[in-house]
Amino acid sequence: MPPPRSRSGRSALFHALVLSAGFITGGLLTQVGRRFLPPGAAKEFFTTGVTPAIGPLPVDLVILKFAIGPIALDVSLLSLLGVLVAYLIARSLF
Repeated sequence: MPPPRSRSGRSALFHALVLSAGFITGGLLTQVGRRFLPPGAAKEFFTTGVTPAIGPLPVDLVILKFAIGPIALDVSLLSLLGVLVAYLIARSLF
């Protein structure tokens, strides 16, 4: 049985890869902006992020105990811009 396809005919894996590439690119843009943009309103606007976090999550399997986390996602305007750029590139290539 073939993998499920979305309405556009692309697999969920394709969309996950594009989203991941976009967040990585956006994270890189955010870090470059935080380091090299001069102090001011533009730097604050583009590099300020919202960071939701989950964890630590303790897991007790009687024999094995461990904790997962904390897991956090730093989302800024440049991160979202990276996702948009990755989507546009993927759409133009495929």
